[in-house]
Amino acid sequence: MNRIVCLLASAATTALAVVPTTSSAQDLDALVAAAKAEGQLTVIAVSHDWCGYGALIQGFKDKYGLVVNELNPNAGSGEELATIKANIGNKGPQAPDVIDIGAVFGPTGMEEDLLLPYKVKTWDSIPAAVKDKDGHWYGDYYGVLSFLVNKNVVKKSPADWADLRDPIYKKSVSVPADPRTANNAILSIYAAGLSTGAKPGADAAKAGIEFYRQLNEAGNLVPTFGTAAAIAKGEAPITTRWDFNGIAYNEGFHGNPPIETIVPKTVTVAGVYAQAISKHAPHPNAAKLWMEYLYSDEGQIGFLNGLCHPIRFDHMRKTGIITDEMVVKLPPAGDNLVFPELQHLVEAGKVVAESWTTTINVKKN
Repeated sequence: MNRIVCLLASAATTALAVVPTTSSAQDLDALVAAAKAEGQLTVIAVSHDWCGYGALIQGFKDKYGLVVNELNPNAGSGEELATIKANIGNKGPQAPDVIDIGAVFGPTGMEEDLLLPYKVKTWDSIPAAVKDKDGHWYGDYYGVLSFLVNKNVVKKSPADWADLRDPIYKKSVSVPADPRTANNAILSIYAAGLSTGAKPGADAAKAGIEFYRQLNEAGNLVPTFGTAAAIAKGEAPITTRWDFNGIAYNEGFHGNPPIETIVPKTVTVAGVYAQAISKHAPHPNAAKLWMEYLYSDEGQIGFLNGLCHPIRFDHMRKTGIITDEMVVKLPPAGDNLVFPELQHLVEAGKVVAESWTTTINVKKN
């Protein structure tokens, strides 16, 4: 994707152990057989209303006949890695085979030796900037950070980051999740910092922390995370989440309340999410098959149907697989979309993890 660059107990199991990391059609036949022998895939943090995952999970089950065991659909990226660590040696249903994490958590998973490298058949069409060269993790889709506004509560919507300081938004603004563990919250702080003119990386994270400290001091920041339920109840009438969340919530709420999705004017960020296989996966071949499915044209279009930008978008547009008609429903990205460099995200994640609680001192209700 140019935009991102700019910025298996059976014999089959034994055979798969020496299959190259790049796949062929014959290898995929063996992989399907081995995955079916395992019979199950355990996923985590894949809410059905997130990026088309409900249909993707059903499609995978229908296509291959495997049971999909779903753990904590609302887990943050840090929680996903913690769940792998907590279940090392556990072959039961609480051990995830695969994870979907913010790209900034990919290097963390590698540093902690939690990830199993594997390169999918479509590896070469995944941009180099959003994958580990050895296949420990690789981007699968991205969203555009936006303001989600409950219009039953907020009559005048904010158009940009600075607007959130307005006294009319007293007890109205929230972060979407725990900034110490959640990708969307880290990037919310990062984007807010960029909007102040701060340099990318640690400086922007520090400026973002200061921005939210000021919101808290002014009484505009609420101690409730901006979950779908909190937005709907008016407990967090303004929050930062991905553009596809806003559209999905609006459809799910059936207009009660109406949700407006607003891309900040001056700057916003693209949030790249990544797939990875647990090094301790009880069902490693089912995990590999899941990856092949998600990164196939079929799987990538599934993300597109979920109103997300699939990571192979540019390649699929160029080759005519994704047509003009297929992108009509995609939310506009805005004119000031930033794809943060991975090193900048790593720096930002460390700043936020170290500073959020002590500086902001806002706790979840």
